[in-house]
Amino acid sequence: MKFNDILKSSFIDNFAVTGVNITDVLLVMLITLIISLYIFFIYRIMTSKNFYNKSFNISLPAVALITAAIIITIQSSVVVSLGMVGALSIVRFRTAIKDPMDLVFMFWAIATGIICGAGLYMVAFIAALTITLVVFLLDQIPMIQIPKILVIQASVKDIEDNIIDSIAQYAKYYKIKSRNISQEGLNMIVEVKAKEESLLLQNISDIENVEYVSLLDYDGEVTSL
Repeated sequence: MKFNDILKSSFIDNFAVTGVNITDVLLVMLITLIISLYIFFIYRIMTSKNFYNKSFNISLPAVALITAAIIITIQSSVVVSLGMVGALSIVRFRTAIKDPMDLVFMFWAIATGIICGAGLYMVAFIAALTITLVVFLLDQIPMIQIPKILVIQASVKDIEDNIIDSIAQYAKYYKIKSRNISQEGLNMIVEVKAKEESLLLQNISDIENVEYVSLLDYDGEVTSL
């Protein structure tokens, strides 16, 4: 046998597929399923008072199980792992995740699959408990009052002082973001922080020549048309 043949044989042997114990595979998938279902219920509890995306929540256990299966497959063969890397490199996810917490849960599910696939079950359990504790504790921290946008339309131009006086009675903070004067009258956009928002709106609407008043949530940007 020539040296090249020996080298090729040795190279192929090094990349041969190793045996996969079906018992170990079932154990990995079972533990991954248990932890991923735990993630499923945590996500359901955390989003009960907000917008709940059922399809996204169902995808969390599926992603964890798929990731665990990929890790097991990669461990069985270097050739398969290289092929898997090449196959996954062409995957493109175009669905935007709008809520940052959804991104956290997605990475949590992926990490669970990776850790369980590597056989580090205790790390996965400890990580699940730690993440749950941190998320729930931080969720209990009260939020600061976010400013809102007050939009006012008046039929006269010299009514701004009356409007500002009414705002000052009910808002502990206010800042004029936009002031437009035209032939139709006055249009104002004011950033406000008010505890009694309904009274603020009622007080401004009672001002003579005020045609329209609205209070909007503030998303960080204000555009005046």
